[in-house]
Formats: sequence, C-alpha cells, structure tokens
Amino acid sequence: MEAQKAARIVAALASFRAHYGRLLEIVVGALMVALFVEVTLGIVYRAMGQALIWYDELASVMLAWLTFYGAALASVRRAHIGCPELIATLSWPARRLASIVAQIVVIAFFVLLGSVGASILPILSTDSMVSLSWVPMSVVQSVIPISAALIVIAEVTHLLDLIVATRPPRADDGVALADGLH
Repeated sequence: MEAQKAARIVAALASFRAHYGRLLEIVVGALMVALFVEVTLGIVYRAMGQALIWYDELASVMLAWLTFYGAALASVRRAHIGCPELIATLSWPARRLASIVAQIVVIAFFVLLGSVGASILPILSTDSMVSLSWVPMSVVQSVIPISAALIVIAEVTHLLDLIVATRPPRADDGVALADGLH
C-alpha cells in the first residue's frame, strides 16, 4: 500500500514537472524570439544609418532574463552541472542522503537569493532604465526573485522525489539520481 502511495506521488510530481517545464519552455522560447527580433531590428536600423537608442540596454536586459529563466528551465530538466561519478560510488542510502542534503542546500541558496532580490526591488523603484525611462529598474531586476522562486519550485519537486524514493532509480526511469545534483 505504501509503495502505491509513493508511486502516485512520484507520478503526480512527474506530471506537474512536465507541465511546469512546458510553461518555462514557452517563456524561454518567447524571450529568445523577442531577443532575436530586437537584435535583428537593431542591426537593420544600423544598416540604414539609424540607431535605436534603447537597443543595447534592452538587449542586455533580455539576455539576463533569458539566462535566469533558462536556469529555471534547466532546474526542471536537471540539466545543471553535477557530480554523478562521485555520487554513484555511494551506496543507495548514502546516495539518497547526499542528494537530499544537496537539494536542501540548493533550495536554501535560492530562497536566500530570492529574498535578497525581493528586498532590493523597493530600493530600485525610483530608478529606471537609461534609454527607456518609463521602465522602472524594479521591473528589470524582478527577474532575480521570480526566477529564484521558479527554481525553488523545481528543486522542491525533485526533493520530494528523493524523499519518497524507496529504491535506487533504474536506468529506464530516465535521469539518474546523481545526474540531477547541482
């Protein structure tokens, strides 16, 4: 009975993670398209002898947003750098414990990053972008707490997987446990 409950939890987490990953793919894809259009527009204008005064600053901001939201997508997919060889040498109970501890450390870091990022937003509310003065810096910098929260959500789902795991993952289960360590 306990194994069935764990299997249902794992299946629910996998379903949530798939939908959550798809949403992040859409956000990252939209940012990539927007950045492509913005850079292409800047090139076309420069080729015509004109210059968009906001081109460089906006491209920098969009690249930063793409990086942060891409990191959240990488968290969902377990695509960050890890130490699978080291973890794989451990027994299953030690591997599971090391993975749980690692997940807790990652979650704690992003909770801290998100809270510090959120605490600076009111400070930046009176500043704006240089070339687009109607865009507050608090909106630009909001990517930090938002992406930190998105990463925490992804990492918590993986932590829950580890907590309910009753056996080492099989090769046909997909990503190996150690492959997801940060």
